[in-house]
Amino acid sequence: MSRFYEIEPTLENYWRAIILFGRNTASYKFALAKALFDLHSMGKSNFSLEELAEPYSRYLCEHLKSHPKQSTRDKSTFLNYLRSFNSGDINHDQVIGQTVRHGFNYVLDAFHNVHGAEIGTRFFVDTRKSGGGIELTREFDRLGEQFQFKNLKQETEARWRLVETAWENNISRNLMLVEYDNQNQNLIGVNSIRRTTVTSARPALNGYQKGRCFYCYQEISTIIGSDALADVDHFFPHMLKSCDTNKPIDGVVNLVLACQECNRGVDGKFDKLPSTTLLERLYDRNEYLITSHHPLRETLIAQTGNTATKRQNYLQEAYNCATLFVGSRKKWEPKPQGAAIF
Repeated sequence: MSRFYEIEPTLENYWRAIILFGRNTASYKFALAKALFDLHSMGKSNFSLEELAEPYSRYLCEHLKSHPKQSTRDKSTFLNYLRSFNSGDINHDQVIGQTVRHGFNYVLDAFHNVHGAEIGTRFFVDTRKSGGGIELTREFDRLGEQFQFKNLKQETEARWRLVETAWENNISRNLMLVEYDNQNQNLIGVNSIRRTTVTSARPALNGYQKGRCFYCYQEISTIIGSDALADVDHFFPHMLKSCDTNKPIDGVVNLVLACQECNRGVDGKFDKLPSTTLLERLYDRNEYLITSHHPLRETLIAQTGNTATKRQNYLQEAYNCATLFVGSRKKWEPKPQGAAIF
């Protein structure tokens, strides 16, 4: 699991380790991450807790309006104050004061911890004892200079939305299928009662591909309007439904991000079946999703198998089935456009 940020210890992947990996009992980490992005845009490095509390509480209040469950715990003094602000019972200055008092009890200390240990770099330093707040590090400034920085902001929001959906639908006991809506390019939650938009598909998937095309490793973007905007591609083409309607073709297990050239360029994939080398890469990517305690982990396991061997067999059976419909012609694989980093 740790190889996600140890094989290629870039700043982007240290950040992704914080956001994508580990168990979540509250959404405070995501609100803090989004607040750090806001503080970075102000052009200074030292901030009081009051300055941090403004964007931090604002993001939590915004999410509470549409997703009341922001923690796995039944009671939270801090969240109750935020709810009181949303209902108009306390004013802005009061919610900032209560955020300073109650909102940072654990999140500042735990933010850089992944699997019980601190990652190899810090994006801020806790200066509460000496300066009353936090100080953004040079590493965070350098992160802001990277091509992937805007993608990381979207990935943080997408991860937050997925966690909320898991909590609200109690996914571990009441599985909800999350499918791709091709028309709107969103992930849609589907249960026996309703269909709801969960989050945009691109940022939800991008972190697990480290900002690269799944097929050729060319750098991609999740920002609408970017020349490098990624396509959401089905690894197994829809032809697989012809032989097995039970396979989750539009499920997360079968969705990858591809550069436009790989997906629909002159020598693009289109409805071709990828090579077994790429099939193995899909297996590895899905294992990342499962072993990272992804919010949809239980859904993925229920659909593909509760052991690594069963999940491998699941993909092999799907591959064999799809091969029957594409024939014995050579499988598709592009030339690498970057280093094999996942």
